[in-house]
This record gives sequence, structure tokens and C-alpha cells, in this order.
Amino acid sequence: MSDPLYKRSLLRLAADAHGAGRLAEADHHGEAHNPACGDRVRVDVMLADGRITALAHETRACVLAQASAAILGRDAIGASSADVVALRAQLLNMLSDRAPPPSHPFGAYGEFAGAADIPGRHRCVLLPLDALIAALSGSKT
Repeated sequence: MSDPLYKRSLLRLAADAHGAGRLAEADHHGEAHNPACGDRVRVDVMLADGRITALAHETRACVLAQASAAILGRDAIGASSADVVALRAQLLNMLSDRAPPPSHPFGAYGEFAGAADIPGRHRCVLLPLDALIAALSGSKT
């Protein structure tokens, strides 16, 4: 039997953990916490000309949050704050309203389509984005 929430490709994203760790010389950091389950994500970023040049995350969270953070660690380089805010809105629409998944370079978020039927897990998927948005909003390291 196949679990639509924990597909092999999603588990692989979490295991690969792209961007896991800390940036020694980060420009900004942001944190997000889900009090319902205790998940915590911290994101460090370096910026140049308003775009992400480096990103690292510390994710003490479920597999869904880990996979979401790994997508950011792999694909957010070059993104602006506006790009990340738009990505969060697209992802929320995908989870809440079954809208199409985000496009390139964030198409891997389509792997979370199985979470659409479980509203309590939407926050897990969005948590790394919330930490990144907090970092891009100006939290100096």
C-alpha cells in the first residue's frame, strides 16, 4: 500500500537534507515554530543585491518540514524576498485549494500534494518558508 503523504520521493528529499547546517557568516536569520507539534526551523541566509546567495537551515521537525527545508536549501539560491512570498502563497493555494504546484525552480513542492487532505500538516510544509520569510524580513544575525 502506498501512503500519499510520505511518498518515497518526499522521504528522499528529507534524507538528502540539502542546505542542512548553519552559515558562519550569515547576513540574516529567521526562525519559525509550530507549537502544536514542537517543530522548529532556523534559516540563515546571505544576500547580494536582494537575492539569496547562500542558505542553510537547522530543522528539528517532522519529515514534511525537513523535506520542505531541503527544497529551499537546494532551490532558493537566486530567489528574492518577493519570490519567496509568492512561493508560500502558491504552496498554500496548492495545499488548501488544490491549485497547481509551484513552477520551476520550486516544482518539487508538488511532492506535498498528498498533504492537501490533511490540513493539520499544511503548517509543517510551510514552516521552513515562514522561517525564510522572517530571515528576509531583516532579522540580522
